[in-house]
Amino acid sequence: MNENPFEILKQEFPEIATSLGELVEAQKSFKGINNKTKQLLNLAIQTANRNPTGVQLHASMAKKEGASREEVLGAVVLNLHHSGLASVMECLPAAVKGFDNRSEVV
Repeated sequence: MNENPFEILKQEFPEIATSLGELVEAQKSFKGINNKTKQLLNLAIQTANRNPTGVQLHASMAKKEGASREEVLGAVVLNLHHSGLASVMECLPAAVKGFDNRSEVV
């Protein structure tokens, strides 16, 4: 898939996309957790949900917030005992692509 799923959502359901965008912005403004940690948490959550596209996106964002390669990949591998091997193996390549800023979407 080369098309951004959020762009499709915006085209097909603009009101929902706008509301979702507002929710995301409200979450970003939460002061209790720094931005790097938020992205690492998002990586772990996306891995648990077996969402390689989300993993790739948040790996790139985590790197921009100062996360190391070890931290990014560690957030994915942390799921091994929670979500199982399949989740980690499905999402680890996406984390590498996101961290390495490869443009192709998983």
